[in-house]
Amino acid sequence: MYPREKRHVIHGTVWTGTWVAGRLGVELSARGGDDEELRGLLGLALRDNPKRAHLLVSHVLGKHVPRSPAVVRGSGYELGRRVRGLLGEAEARRAVVVGYAETATGLGHCVADGLAHAPYLHSTRRPVPGMRQAAGFEEAHSHHTSHLLLPEDPELLAGPGPLVLVDDEFSTGNTVLNTVRALHERYPRERYVIVALVDMRSPEDQGRLAGFAAEIGARVDLVALAAGTVRLPDGVLEKGRALVAAHQRPAPDVTGDVAAVRRLDLGWPAGLPDGGRHGFTPEHRARLDAALPSMAARLAEALGLGLGLEGADAGTGATGVPDALAAPAAPAAPAAPAAPDARAPRILVLGCEELMYAPLALAARLEELVPHADVRFSTTTRSPVLAVDDPGYAIRTRLVFPAHDDPADGPGDRYAYNVAGGGFDAVALVVDSTADTPLLHAPDGLLAQLAAHVPRVVLAAVPSYVPERAGMLPEPLRGPAFSSYAPDEVGWLIQDLSGVELEAPTEEREEAIQSGGAHYAESLPVEYQPSDDYQKLFRSALDASAARIARAVGVVTETVLAERSPRPVLASLARAGTPVGVLMRRWARHRHGLDLPHYAVSIVRGRGIDTNALRWLRAHHDPADVVFVDGWTGKGAITRELAAALADFPDFDPEIAVLADPGSCVRVHGTREDFLIPSACLNSTVSGLISRTVLRADLVGPDDYHGAKFYRELADADVSNDFLDAVSARFDEVADAVAADTARLLAADRTPTWEGWAAVERISEEYGIHDVNLVKPGVGETTRVLLRRVPWKVLAQRGAGADLDHVRLLADQRGVPVEEVDDLPYTCVGLIHPRYTRGATGADGRAVTAP
Repeated sequence: MYPREKRHVIHGTVWTGTWVAGRLGVELSARGGDDEELRGLLGLALRDNPKRAHLLVSHVLGKHVPRSPAVVRGSGYELGRRVRGLLGEAEARRAVVVGYAETATGLGHCVADGLAHAPYLHSTRRPVPGMRQAAGFEEAHSHHTSHLLLPEDPELLAGPGPLVLVDDEFSTGNTVLNTVRALHERYPRERYVIVALVDMRSPEDQGRLAGFAAEIGARVDLVALAAGTVRLPDGVLEKGRALVAAHQRPAPDVTGDVAAVRRLDLGWPAGLPDGGRHGFTPEHRARLDAALPSMAARLAEALGLGLGLEGADAGTGATGVPDALAAPAAPAAPAAPAAPDARAPRILVLGCEELMYAPLALAARLEELVPHADVRFSTTTRSPVLAVDDPGYAIRTRLVFPAHDDPADGPGDRYAYNVAGGGFDAVALVVDSTADTPLLHAPDGLLAQLAAHVPRVVLAAVPSYVPERAGMLPEPLRGPAFSSYAPDEVGWLIQDLSGVELEAPTEEREEAIQSGGAHYAESLPVEYQPSDDYQKLFRSALDASAARIARAVGVVTETVLAERSPRPVLASLARAGTPVGVLMRRWARHRHGLDLPHYAVSIVRGRGIDTNALRWLRAHHDPADVVFVDGWTGKGAITRELAAALADFPDFDPEIAVLADPGSCVRVHGTREDFLIPSACLNSTVSGLISRTVLRADLVGPDDYHGAKFYRELADADVSNDFLDAVSARFDEVADAVAADTARLLAADRTPTWEGWAAVERISEEYGIHDVNLVKPGVGETTRVLLRRVPWKVLAQRGAGADLDHVRLLADQRGVPVEEVDDLPYTCVGLIHPRYTRGATGADGRAVTAP
């Protein structure tokens, strides 16, 4: 019926596209290269799909064709290496990789490995209850079209660095365009890199991608191992359907003994994601690498590779699991090479649909551990493809079995290709626990199908990663919707209470707080509106101190990078710490090219830190990398509060990094001088227009973040970014001084002396206050008490100069006396009298009146 096709021969074997090319008239040719090289990467098969007749079958993907895991991993790693060369080292460190489900989930992960171990996420067709969708898009030609992006960390896609999109082939570009369009609307960026094993676009499609890049105003590059074209004759869909109908054969009614399948506990590390469905970080990669030798040794034992296939049943208990696997074991030594005349045992590690990388990593480690075995890797798939037992056809055999992972699209068939008849002595099926269902073990299920064709079957179920409840907490709020800061400067782990009336007159709040009727965090003071004179003082103070602040910012940031983490996660204590956190992030980016994650979290004296914010941070970052940031220390109350609050979260380090530590309460600081930090001069108008945080039972439930308000109406008075820009502009000027200061500090004994706390206790007793919480030491704390509370008096260091000009002005406006004293370890101290009421008198007989 068909003319005898030309049999293309590649490296001594028949090209696996010959059968389709001869019957369907499909032509595969390289673009500006070697046809033989392209055909070495690809074969052809026929889809059972009304939208597209042919299937390009990769020889190096590890999906339809079992292949050496070293070849599969090496192909992806090489693509990642090429992307790294294209981007350069600095941009490569900022990249995030996204792979396509289901075919390219493992390939994308390998590309991320080659790209300096970049963070990785793959799309999924499996909805996960409670997970928010970051984006979704369609793959028009696929048998199953809907893709979901469900990152546990919503910030994974929000950074400004390059986004690398990985698919097995780049044919029309429709899928990539749909993806980029969906992501660019929500997370715009300047650069995208498209990666595929092969680029098979037509000239028209090549031009379309370039036009789309110009339309969105972003650069789009493409990296592939090979490029070519596919020529399809007229009527190819109809011809393809006719061929499928003519050659389709019913699945043979053969099943194996499921009871003989051995179940293996790999010892998968607790809490380690099973793949990139919700994101896979460099920290996850390190944990997997550390666990692989032990897991591969267990797998080798279960497959009989350490004992020889003939004697592998020895040493197994009633459950079929080797006795040596009952408890975690040390990695086994490599098995002895087979005798020269013995056939190498042929082993298949079979993944399950989207679960490709974990079984691939296991297979690769097994291949290294047992060099005498012929280890291959492939996975099951959703795609229905015609099987034809011909050396010139890419899909020789297929197993058909019911879907066993509770798919969103309902029941249906799944497939494993080129397994039956592959001559395998043993197969290790690796699934996630979600797919380890009764249908997997059914008489017509995958295990029975494997057992019918392979003498030894081992089942290893990896625990399906379920994000913590914190993964379901709201995403951080960002400007301009919440705060006047740019969205990449800080994410607020805060609940927006802008619509709630929380302000109370200052004197009413003071009476309620001191009488015990209310906590200071249950209400807000009326925002202080600075006078023209005060605004001028702020401007002059900023001009005078910007370089001094820049120097302290540089020192504290360099100290954190040197001592705490090379890529810290900044958690500023809202709100005084937040401008400092932004400046530290700017320093790290300006001086080191680092984009540090930065979040603002609430801590309330007497109530502790926001534990929901901690859970969110734990779910999205390594707690060991989290560095808490504040503006300054006074007497160290917040330092103590944080240490106590983190007793139930021992994986977080309670040490605070501060710009100024006049009280000698912390090790990590920019300076211990008590000087004016202009961000302390104002309230929300220098802190992104955000109020102080609020914690009130009727507004903040057990699953809520602490609250705060966004004062949009004060935008005309906002100087938040003026402050940041003025300080950032001095970074280069102070760089040499920062280097010298940092070197000196790192070599010095910075053990806190808590001299500030001792001074506060002395002042509290000397002035008859008897409550250290009512003593506010330092320029920053004195300024805040003048803005928010009703102070009794201010103690000023005799001879203090311009650093106190704003304090004197505020005190004068409020009728608060300023008393100059000697032997004060701070530049100034604000005092609140404990017997404050309207018309009351203080310890010195002076009338205490509301301002």
